Amino acid sequence: MKKRFFKNRLEYILFLPLAFLARVLPRNVALGLGAQLGWLSQYLLPKRAKQARDNLLQAFPDMSAADLQQTIDDMFRHLGKSGMEMLQLDQFRTDEDVKEYFTFHGLENLQEAQALGKGLFILTGHLGFWEVGTFFLPRLGVPVDFVAKKMKNPYIDAYFRRLREAGGGQVIEAKHGARRIVKALGEQRAVAILLDQHISPPAGIKVDFFGRPAYTTPIISQIAMKLGTPVVPAFSYRKDDNHYDIVFEPMLLFDKDNSEEAARRNTQILTDHIEAAVRKKITQWFWVHKRWRA
Repeated sequence: MKKRFFKNRLEYILFLPLAFLARVLPRNVALGLGAQLGWLSQYLLPKRAKQARDNLLQAFPDMSAADLQQTIDDMFRHLGKSGMEMLQLDQFRTDEDVKEYFTFHGLENLQEAQALGKGLFILTGHLGFWEVGTFFLPRLGVPVDFVAKKMKNPYIDAYFRRLREAGGGQVIEAKHGARRIVKALGEQRAVAILLDQHISPPAGIKVDFFGRPAYTTPIISQIAMKLGTPVVPAFSYRKDDNHYDIVFEPMLLFDKDNSEEAARRNTQILTDHIEAAVRKKITQWFWVHKRWRA
């Protein structure tokens, strides 16, 4: 216990200077630094680089060696930028910031789902600038909560929780979060869930993702079928100028059905939306995650 305590404190002490640097540097400088640090990290974290390579080869078996390496390089640069973006998350403070950096597509889909008065799910994944919805959604008149796993280091977890909640949303801890999700939906809030991480059975069910079996939580499907909650797939893609296209797809409505097969079928539909989004910007997804497990 003491060893873990001191390790957490040391990690936090080392983390704070990087966080401070990211927040005081001009945005473009911070993102440029993040890109370089991200590219370098593939050599400092060879297991992560190998995981990305293995995942990409499985998903795109016809990809050439040159394209594979370029994709990995660009993906690590993207992750480095994403780290800096996260540390600057609460600096999108005004409506002018939102107008300057974000172009919205399909806002009518979001508004149509909200108008049903049943709350709504925002379906997304670890793609592009996935954290930023915590800030722009309240400015679009959509109160939002978001489901997230706790980080291992409680001090760093608390730091990022403050950033995430600064825009007006609240973090719902992923573990045992179903009751809070239902409560938020009952208050006509949006609940954002990233549905692209491995969830071990029995909590996870098997679906197809890039042609391979992957375990995924069925919680969105189960609640949406029970309560009639609309699901809006939404993705944030980074552009070359470090501005963003935010795409809200048409809402999904599922028939009431408590069967396991219906939950699996609808979870597959949700997973297909994520896969299609990743295919649009393959260098902006989190390929270092061990998504496919036996």
